[in-house]
Amino acid sequence: MQEKLVPFSIKNWNQDDRPREKLLGKGKEALSDAELVAILIASGSKNESAVDLSKRMLASVANNLNALGKLSIKQLMAFKGIGEAKAIAIVAAMELGRRRRGEEALEKHKITSSTSVFELMQPLIGELQHEEFWIIYLNNSNKVIQKNQLSKGGITGTLVDVRLVLKNALEVGATGLILVHNHPSGTLKPSDADKQITKKLKTASESLDIKVLDHLIITESTYFSFADEAIL
Repeated sequence: MQEKLVPFSIKNWNQDDRPREKLLGKGKEALSDAELVAILIASGSKNESAVDLSKRMLASVANNLNALGKLSIKQLMAFKGIGEAKAIAIVAAMELGRRRRGEEALEKHKITSSTSVFELMQPLIGELQHEEFWIIYLNNSNKVIQKNQLSKGGITGTLVDVRLVLKNALEVGATGLILVHNHPSGTLKPSDADKQITKKLKTASESLDIKVLDHLIITESTYFSFADEAIL
């Protein structure tokens, strides 16, 4: 009769292989994604270590941390061994990582290319399941003064309050604007509404010597730039 194998608890592992001890002794870079998640959840179940449970969770999303970060508390709790407290810990850690990416992008301050706009805005809207339209206000050195959400849930010409956009531009002393919105569908092709909004804001801004420098359509992993494609 074949002996049934039961996974060892992390407590029975070699000290160098335990996630917490490994982080302390070798640094955070030495840990795999599963080991880092295992530290968050602290423990597994009777027949599964925290690392094995983390590996199983990651395997369900093709080992993609961005996909793991999109799982809801309810979806995480569907994994045996993950209760509400562990699910909340994972969601909180993923949200902190997303916010950190946004702050790191903002620290660059100066917009030098469409890529720098993407790095600034992707953490905010790239992974959303609904559309949002944002305005980035720049000074004459192309440094970010402010970024504001203009609309949420969809994009039509009626949602663009040109007066509000320009009023805020004058109040903060902006000389340049960059329009940004996301496409949850993943398509990068600008719609007729996208083009109309761009033309409407560009025409209105020119009368106040404020330039619309670009309009970016952002998805989870890439973007489309009106300026780069010479259709601004």
